[in-house]
Amino acid sequence: MQVTRGQIIARGLANRCPNCGGRTLFKAGTLFELDRACRDCGLKIEKDEGFFLGAMAINYGVTCFGLLAPVVILWYLEVLSGRMAIGLAGALALLAPLALYRSSRSWQLMLYYYFLPQHLPANRRELSGLEDENV
Repeated sequence: MQVTRGQIIARGLANRCPNCGGRTLFKAGTLFELDRACRDCGLKIEKDEGFFLGAMAINYGVTCFGLLAPVVILWYLEVLSGRMAIGLAGALALLAPLALYRSSRSWQLMLYYYFLPQHLPANRRELSGLEDENV
C-alpha cells in the first residue's frame, strides 16, 4: 500500500488529507467550512449526506467522557465546589465542541480510511496496477 495505516493515523491527528497529507480539509480563511474535495489530490472529502455523523459522535464522546466526566468526578470527590463545577461544566459544554470541530471531522476521515485504506485513491492505483499484471 502506498499510504499506510500509520500515515493515515498521523495525517488524521494533524488534520491533513488522508490521501496526500495536504492541509486542505477546510476552505482557506474559514474555521468551520469543509472543502468538498482536497485541493491537492482531488480526494472527495464530503462523501454523502450524513457521512460526518460519526464526527458528531466523536465530538460528543470526547466532550462528555473526556472533559465533563472528570469535572463531575472532581465535584463528587469535593475537589471542586458546586458552583465551580457547574461553571466549568457549562463553559466546557459550550466551548469544547467548537474547539474540537475540525479535529473530529479529521478523526472521522482517519477512522474511515484506517479500516478501509483500499478506498484511498493512492492505494487504489497500486491495487489496480497489480490486477493488470495478474491478468
